[in-house]
This record gives sequence, structure tokens and C-alpha cells, in this order.
Amino acid sequence: MKYYNIYYYMKKYLKIIVFVIFPVIIIASCTAMLLMTLVIQQLAGQFVGSLGGVSTDIPDQLALTTIPSTYLDLYRQAAAGCKGLSWKVLAAIGTVESDNGKSYAPGVHSGTNYAGAEGPMQFEPGTFAAYATVGPGGAVPPNPYDPVDAIWSAARMLCVNGASNQSTLVKAVFAYNHSQSYVAKVLELAWRYS
Repeated sequence: MKYYNIYYYMKKYLKIIVFVIFPVIIIASCTAMLLMTLVIQQLAGQFVGSLGGVSTDIPDQLALTTIPSTYLDLYRQAAAGCKGLSWKVLAAIGTVESDNGKSYAPGVHSGTNYAGAEGPMQFEPGTFAAYATVGPGGAVPPNPYDPVDAIWSAARMLCVNGASNQSTLVKAVFAYNHSQSYVAKVLELAWRYS
């Protein structure tokens, strides 16, 4: 008799879990992903709208006080090589990836991080090889640890993936790092540099 009651309750609660709790979790997850997508699109729209199509606009106080001048110059020069690409996107990526070369985390100045990424723009070796660009005064052959080459290569990768166009900016940043939270963080920071 006791075993029957246990079986009955297990069956009852299993139905609740399968038919009520799982669908709620799935709906909540889908809603969260949809909201994240909408937030990213909103940030991209605000950011690109604030650019006015100009990639050489003057850095604001936040950029001037948080980005080393050598890196700031590199971001502006490299972005100018891709019509429509804002230096602010490059600067935001450089800030997120290595605090503009100021980080001493593994992989920034030598070696690799836990994911195998290298240099101040944190390229994986295969990705760097595909987009390697020697910027003015950069290392020959291109080196992911050289800030000039890393930033010019990042600009090339973003440009090839559509960062110069408002409608494909999110896709380009996502191609750089396949994380929607990363894209949101980069676009929010780039917008703050406006």
C-alpha cells in the first residue's frame, strides 16, 4: 500500500515537472534571449546613430582618460582604413579584451590565455593568421602581440564582417567574439565613448 502511494505521487510530480516546470523554463529562456537580442539591437542603433557616419570624430573625456594615447591613435588610424568603421568599436574591443594593453593577464603580452587567445586584441592564432595586417610601423611578419598589428588586424576582421555598416555591426562584433553579452558590452562601451 505504501509503495503504491509513493509511485502515485512520483508519477503525479513527474507530470508537473514535465508539463509545467520545463515549459516555463523554456519560455523564460526564450524570452531572455529575445530581450537580450532587443537590447543589443537598441544599443547598436543608439551607437551607430550617434556616429553620424564619421569614424574620425574627436575622443571624449572618458576615452582620453582611460585609453593610452598610443592605443587611441592606433584605433583612430586603423578605423580610418575601413570607411564607416568607428574607432570607438575598436577601442571598446581593446578595452574589453586587454584594457588597451594594460592588462597583465595571460596571453596579452606573451603566451596564450585559457582559450588560446594572444595579444592585446586577444586573437586566436588561426583567426589572426586569416586577418593578419601589418599596420604602419608594425612588426614584419605581423605579430598578434604587437599593438599596431593587433589593432589593424582587428579593424580588418571587423570590416570584412560588416562593421562599417549599421545593419551588420552587431554581426561583425559577434564574429569577433561569439557571445551576445560580449556584443552588448562592446556596444555599450563604444556608445559611452560618444
